[in-house]
Amino acid sequence: MSVTARQSALIRASFARLADRLEPASIAFYQALFRRAPALRAMFRDDLAGQGMKFMTTLGLVIENFETPDQLGERFADLGRGHALIGVKAAHFAPMGEALIETLAAELGGEFTAEAEAAWRAAYADLAERIMRRGAIT
Repeated sequence: MSVTARQSALIRASFARLADRLEPASIAFYQALFRRAPALRAMFRDDLAGQGMKFMTTLGLVIENFETPDQLGERFADLGRGHALIGVKAAHFAPMGEALIETLAAELGGEFTAEAEAAWRAAYADLAERIMRRGAIT
């Protein structure tokens, strides 16, 4: 991933602070997403808690592999293909990124500094680009 060592450390630290509340954070993420893009709700199953934990688990896996993103190449391809199959378009990644930032800010409060936000934005942009490219999402 194209994040610096400092950004990687900030992301890891903030994600670790969420460890004991991943489920409510994941539900808050989807609520924030659907406020921004209500039409996306139809793409997701009713079990948002389960879907949210899947999202957080995948996010954790990506964070663990910042230094070796090529090891996740097939995972990115699977994510891209899966998202393409349900109709996800490149334009849908922007509200997802904003929902993630909103969720992190709400969950972490003052601990979510401007520097941490910039790190998360850089990492998310890189992740979204990899998923879109590998899944041929346009």
